[in-house]
Amino acid sequence: MELKKITEKTTVSAQIMPADMEAIKAAGIRAIICNRPDGEGADQPSFEEIAAAAKKAGIEARYVPVQSGMVSDDDVDAFSAALKDLPRPVLAYCRTGTRSATLWSFHESKKRPMPEILAATKAAGYDMNGVARRIANGGKTPTDTGDAHFDVVIVGAGAGGISVAASLKSRKSGLSIAVIDPADIHYYQPGWTMVGGGIFQPEQTAKTMGSLIPRGVKWIKAAVAAFEPKNNAVILDGCRVVKYDRLVVCPGLKLDWEAVEGLEDTLGRNGVTSNYRYDLAPYTWQLVQELKEGRALFTQPPMPIKCAGAPQKAMYLSGDAWFRNKALKNIDIQFMNAGGVLFGVKDYVPALMEYIKKYDATLNYFHNLVSVDGSAKTATFKVAKPDTDPEMVTVEFDMMHVCPPQTAPDFIRVSPLADAAGWVDVDQATLRHKTYDNIWSLGDVMNAPNAKTAAAARKQAPTVADNIVADIRGRSPVSAYDGYGSCPLTVERGKIVLAEFGYGVVLKPSFPSFLVDGTKPTRAAWFLKEKLLPPIYWQAMLKGKEWMATPEKLKVSAD
Repeated sequence: MELKKITEKTTVSAQIMPADMEAIKAAGIRAIICNRPDGEGADQPSFEEIAAAAKKAGIEARYVPVQSGMVSDDDVDAFSAALKDLPRPVLAYCRTGTRSATLWSFHESKKRPMPEILAATKAAGYDMNGVARRIANGGKTPTDTGDAHFDVVIVGAGAGGISVAASLKSRKSGLSIAVIDPADIHYYQPGWTMVGGGIFQPEQTAKTMGSLIPRGVKWIKAAVAAFEPKNNAVILDGCRVVKYDRLVVCPGLKLDWEAVEGLEDTLGRNGVTSNYRYDLAPYTWQLVQELKEGRALFTQPPMPIKCAGAPQKAMYLSGDAWFRNKALKNIDIQFMNAGGVLFGVKDYVPALMEYIKKYDATLNYFHNLVSVDGSAKTATFKVAKPDTDPEMVTVEFDMMHVCPPQTAPDFIRVSPLADAAGWVDVDQATLRHKTYDNIWSLGDVMNAPNAKTAAAARKQAPTVADNIVADIRGRSPVSAYDGYGSCPLTVERGKIVLAEFGYGVVLKPSFPSFLVDGTKPTRAAWFLKEKLLPPIYWQAMLKGKEWMATPEKLKVSAD
């Protein structure tokens, strides 16, 4: 935690943690304003957790959430009202501190000269020149000129963004490339299932972002506010503008914890956990070890979600632990699935059903989690079976693993790049935008009908890189993505069903069946997941080494 003082009365910072509260109190802070909406990041504590720690330290706390990069007049008014009500000095925080500095700048612009605002924020480490331009332009950020220009701009530094940056550099080293992402830490999210199963330590799944950005690529540590594709411009937090010749969009998904009433209030306690959050995956394993009898719920929301097998992976690894410690006979495992099938590729279902039987798990289809009462340990589901009227069912639990509903990020859904459902609208083969031919997308945020997995991004990145380089050279697209995705289903400690498939749920095995038969649980697939895939991710995929990821050549019609 680094507190950045703008004035004697106002300090801003990046995300704070409950454990920081004593240091915040020692710095003389009397009130806290949270400008970050809950659920923005996979390592983010909820405001409820922050407020509880603040109260314990005798510090007031106020929730004034602002969508990343979308500071409105109403947001400024709410921030101003909070400043008026709260004792000073006050600490305002968001993901990086930029939103909070922006709110303060707009608030002060009504009474303080702009040069004074710019000097104060610059001294604290924030560039508010974009705010000054927006104020001077009547509230709109002009995009005819920019603060920077690059051959290729990549939005998002997750698996897709870093991989495509590295793949582009390996093909055309002289390209000027910028990656835009506000996160300090990059996570190997497929490893969180293993953390929740007691196999990996959480630290194995995290590295600093700065250590992973490819050499020669500019990292812009900021959040995106909006796109203006007609002007080849991306508007950032703080109203800065980055211009591009070509754009790649891959910011990942938004975990919509708020969509389930009461969930945020009880995450991390009362037996409610999720492997979809870095800090909660260890709690999953703690609960599994502690539970000796009772009911364990595992929920799955409506599609799409990242790694569609993850909710049941948590169930299998938990069931295996209870089987091994002989507690299974006393534990009622219930899988609450909003969909109507166990897994969307039928070839893998027989092997999975054997484990459903082994763990004596009950499959409850068309059950969508709508609310949680943590203190009462009850969960309410909307049950909407075909040809029947929906009904609400409340179930008691002793432990519950929740997979949250997932959507495209807000700044994507409201952008000109999105289709009617809010996903980036691309050609499913070339991954080029259907309307803007200098824009591509990959990863979880685009609308191709493939599984949203890191393995999919591994195949997509070379395709996008190939097609961008072809475009730079004045050629048509040359490579096609075949919809490949992989879901290593951890059915027990030491065995995995390695599901690999493409568009149209066609099986696409990477290995001969005598080595790994993906339709059956194998130790070879477990070895791949536990020992090989993490180093392949860190040392090959993110470095542009396209092992077993060579793009398919685009088939050109004879017409």
